[in-house]
Amino acid sequence: MVTTLIQPQQRVDVDALLRINTDLATKIIVGFIQDAVTKVGYSRAVIGLSGGIDSALVAFLAARALGAENVLAVRMPYRTSSPESLSDAQAVIDQLGLPSLTIDITPMVQPLIDLFPDMDSVRRGNIMARQRMIVLYDQSAAWRGLVIGTSNKTEVLLGYSTLFGDSAAALQPIEDLYKTQVRQLARALGVPQRILDKPPSADLWVGQTDEGELGYTYAEVDRLLYLLVDGRYTVDEAVEQGFDRAFVERVWRRVRQNHFKRTMPNVAKLSRRSIGHDFLYLRDWAG
Repeated sequence: MVTTLIQPQQRVDVDALLRINTDLATKIIVGFIQDAVTKVGYSRAVIGLSGGIDSALVAFLAARALGAENVLAVRMPYRTSSPESLSDAQAVIDQLGLPSLTIDITPMVQPLIDLFPDMDSVRRGNIMARQRMIVLYDQSAAWRGLVIGTSNKTEVLLGYSTLFGDSAAALQPIEDLYKTQVRQLARALGVPQRILDKPPSADLWVGQTDEGELGYTYAEVDRLLYLLVDGRYTVDEAVEQGFDRAFVERVWRRVRQNHFKRTMPNVAKLSRRSIGHDFLYLRDWAG
């Protein structure tokens, strides 16, 4: 039986628990990026810059870790993308002094979309997300830099990501930060105010917002996820903290159902030392 890390009978200030030491978080993440990039023989990175807070924060952290001149920012609009997304991404590029490219993905994805007139917005969005990662990995080869991901902990827990799209990257520097904490760190590092203020959106179609799709705010779900994941609360214990039971069950169901997105593809075990099961560590490598 797992023991909770926070006493469930006591009302806790989850907002206080979600506050981070931004100086320490910056130091850890900058060191992480430096180590992850240089230990495989690289000195550069490639980032998809959407104009949103997550990719902006990663750009700021990567510039500190590697030097702005070594971080290629790639803007990848679709024909319905918001002009503000492009201008907000440009504000980050200008502020940091990043080398950049703008690559329109419309002619790449439209032929497939046009084949299926009844395609819904989720399918279209997944195609765009995966095409963007194709572009980033192509630029990774051309630029000789690792692709750095921009996913946060809230998105990953909820499965609010596209396999082999935005979830694909060589490293994920902010994946252990809830969206609430991303906001704290972005504010501390000087991410442009207009990016901090605007509603989070993957900009996959006109009017799309993350919170509109999810059906709840990041601030609301972060408090719950912190208790369920970091605090090891049960559903009943989370309800005792004042959360609506239907909301708790809905969120926890989504976390469970999307676990497959947080793991490498499952391997059918046939031998004594199967990849992903037994052959896991660098210590197994000679030389």
